[in-house]
Amino acid sequence: MRQTPRRLSHKTTLVTALAATTALALAGCGAEASGSDSDGGSDSAGTTDSDATEWPEEITISLVPSVEGEDLAEALDPLTTYLSDGLGITVEGVVATDYAATVEALGADQAQVLITDAGSLYNAMEQYDAELILRDVRFGATSYASIAMTNDPGTYCADEVVTATYGATGDELSYCNGTEAGPDATGQGPAGLDTLGSIAEGTPVALQAATSPAGYQYPVVAMREQGIDTDAGIQQIPVEGNNNAVLAVANGDAEVGFAYWDARSTVTEEVPTVGEDVVVFAYTEMIPNGGVAVAPSLPEDLVAELTTLMDDYADSSEEAATVMFDLVGLSDWSADTAEDEITRYGEILAEFSQ
Repeated sequence: MRQTPRRLSHKTTLVTALAATTALALAGCGAEASGSDSDGGSDSAGTTDSDATEWPEEITISLVPSVEGEDLAEALDPLTTYLSDGLGITVEGVVATDYAATVEALGADQAQVLITDAGSLYNAMEQYDAELILRDVRFGATSYASIAMTNDPGTYCADEVVTATYGATGDELSYCNGTEAGPDATGQGPAGLDTLGSIAEGTPVALQAATSPAGYQYPVVAMREQGIDTDAGIQQIPVEGNNNAVLAVANGDAEVGFAYWDARSTVTEEVPTVGEDVVVFAYTEMIPNGGVAVAPSLPEDLVAELTTLMDDYADSSEEAATVMFDLVGLSDWSADTAEDEITRYGEILAEFSQ
């Protein structure tokens, strides 16, 4: 059944939350079990055998899509229809106002499935015992490093500067300290982090907003671990966005800067020599992409089928691959969840919530 997505405010009242919870409970009680086929697969009622927990008649996915406005219903419909057809139950899409609201939706039982960022996944797991089932794949990877870059390789490069090809764009970019060793850049960290200790007192360092994992959080933690006083020991140069972090270093406004791997490719038209002038000398720990989590109330067999369906979605049709990229900016989902990366991200976040 195709459902029209509705916008969900993260300021939901307690009455609404209780009403949603009651409605779901009644829907769950009304779901009837039926027999399973000979190979153990589920039938349209959503049970695998007589002992299995009954499936709800409806589940809801909460997400923050990349599209807005009138295109939203069209963007969500193919995914929810695909899941509804595959599971044999109604799957709705609910639009959250922000990533934190996806967690609140699960806590209020207004949603049982979340497509959200890494921090919200961690919070959902910690606060509501959500189960991580899939990780987001962007450009073939489920995680990425923050790059430490400089316009002064003589100070920060302990070895020869090398050139490698950034596969996403074909740009030739420069690296040192073992960040890249072959002709093709892979962006796998950590690497060269001890050279962050070369940042002298008063050095201008380009940092993004405190909520940015690659532009602030992971770099600040990495610098602190190398003995740098990130509050009083450096001159913080505030920038907005990864491209501006690169430009600050390229233009000489900062000696060191941080951005996602490899944001230098975003300014090659403005600064054609950025691949030579701005050298990456360290990678942070890998920063996890977001993913998909489910409420603990969902039956295990439903979760298993949902996981398989979503894992297969991007490959199910050309339309699905396009929808997935347009909807949430992803190329795929992966069942290789690497939960330890999400846990580490929670530890990083804790350093900025005290």
